[in-house]
Amino acid sequence: MYHYVVTSEKSAAELKDALYEVVPTIQFGILGELDLMAIMQKKGVDYNQASYAFEVCNPKRAKALIDQNPLAHMFLPCKVMIYEVDGTTHIGMPRPSTQAKMLEDDMLIELAKEVEDILIGAIDQIK
Repeated sequence: MYHYVVTSEKSAAELKDALYEVVPTIQFGILGELDLMAIMQKKGVDYNQASYAFEVCNPKRAKALIDQNPLAHMFLPCKVMIYEVDGTTHIGMPRPSTQAKMLEDDMLIELAKEVEDILIGAIDQIK
């Protein structure tokens, strides 16, 4: 499956705060955050559900992926999404291993799976 997504009883704002707390504990950093609802509204789009995109990275793991296959740049940094649909909050990510499979490089897939497992653990911890 392309993605890993779970639902949460927490609000998007609570999950956002929890993500900022958990990411350093797994030796990752948040490189960027996009508030998609605010961006759409600023552009005149009628969108009223919380939606946040986060770019997260562990530089040493990212370098290992890139050293294995420079095309790993295409799916780095990793993305974590927090969003609401019909009053239900979701948190998830595209699976790095699935993206790596498109490059048909077994070692890259293995390295991406390690990153994926760490991020899934963090998501499950805060959901």
